[in-house]
Amino acid sequence: MTDLDHTLLGKPAGIPASPEEAVLDTVPNPQAGTLYLARFTCPEFTSLCPVTGQPDFGHLVIDYAPDRLLVESKSLKLFLHSFRNHGAFHEDCTVYVAKRFCDAAKPTWLRIGGYWYPRGGIPIDVFWQTGEPPQGLWIPEQGVASYRGRG
Repeated sequence: MTDLDHTLLGKPAGIPASPEEAVLDTVPNPQAGTLYLARFTCPEFTSLCPVTGQPDFGHLVIDYAPDRLLVESKSLKLFLHSFRNHGAFHEDCTVYVAKRFCDAAKPTWLRIGGYWYPRGGIPIDVFWQTGEPPQGLWIPEQGVASYRGRG
């Protein structure tokens, strides 16, 4: 989607039944041609373990350098919420979110950090990026500490 032809913005919308059915709307980047980083943080991401059906909890941080398009935040929230009843491993969820984001907005660069809370005593952190970041792009730390338990 581009221009002002949105499927979700300014309209009532329910939570999509699955991530595959969710729509990621985009809007034109008013700063196209300017190198900058935008960040989305989802500290309460949930999905289901595909084996046990138990809930998994994660903290996702998406950093991207937009090109011509931005991902519209309402559609991103609904997309992320659609994982609530979706069974997938931590690695699959994290990389799937990033790839769908890239397919929609075609950013200059993107990285995602998936910081998952322990299940079975082991936290899993998943990191993915599209390639080397553009030269001159300021990339702050994601700000999520490694899991330390009671430490």
